[in-house]
Amino acid sequence: MTSLTSTQPRSTGSSPLAKMLKSPFWLRVGLIAIVVALLEYYGRFHADPAFMRPPSAVLDAFFTSIVSEPKIISALWLCVMEIAVAYAMAVAFGLLIGLVIGATNFSRAALFPIVLMLFAIPQVAFMPLVIMIFGLGPAAKIAFGFSHGIFPIIVNVVAGMRDVKELHVRGAKSMGASNADVIRHVILPNMVPSLFTGLRLGMTLTLLGVILAELYVSTGGVGYYTRVFAENYNPAPLFALTLCLAVIAIVFNELVRIAENRLTPGKRKAPKIQLSESGK
Repeated sequence: MTSLTSTQPRSTGSSPLAKMLKSPFWLRVGLIAIVVALLEYYGRFHADPAFMRPPSAVLDAFFTSIVSEPKIISALWLCVMEIAVAYAMAVAFGLLIGLVIGATNFSRAALFPIVLMLFAIPQVAFMPLVIMIFGLGPAAKIAFGFSHGIFPIIVNVVAGMRDVKELHVRGAKSMGASNADVIRHVILPNMVPSLFTGLRLGMTLTLLGVILAELYVSTGGVGYYTRVFAENYNPAPLFALTLCLAVIAIVFNELVRIAENRLTPGKRKAPKIQLSESGK
């Protein structure tokens, strides 16, 4: 007996629009587009031109006032170099000092409170001292960025070493591992998540320190042009220059994220294993 009603299989595929709505990337793009459209409308019809310009005017100022000005481009490249040098120094010294402080319970109890006390002090208070020691050149900006970025790295390195199981350290030493081997093969792999948390915070604060120093002590860098645009009530190139700094921050943070994905054990991709065919 045959059934009079036939059932048709339901389509399991979804429309491209539904897939886009479920994608975090396209959701982010949509939110940015909505914000830009709202800013464009408000900047064109309601905002005071002396304080705010629409994104289209900012984009035009990027090409006419930023890209076409060699001195501003040189200042941006100098700012990138200052951030890179300050961050490299903060990572090197922060990792070294954190390993020394977190090596034993005695050093952690004696030195870690001093680090926390210095970390709690607003770094802007040291700006006059930095200017007295390093002057008004790039060295002052690098030193100020370094002083901002080193402390979160130290704190997270010490916290990561505290989470390493004592059983693993004793087991490595019982098999003849030296202190350097214990740090390389036991401590560092176990503290990678905490370390990269500190590296991300250190990157953000290093950037903040360099930009603050640019605003205070710069005589021809990004901070100088920022002040010039602000004092002349010229918001379009000011916002364009600010967007350039935002892009620099995004690039540096993305580099840290890529390194984290490559070095964190839980995020590394498993190597592909090719099985050779036998019996041929």
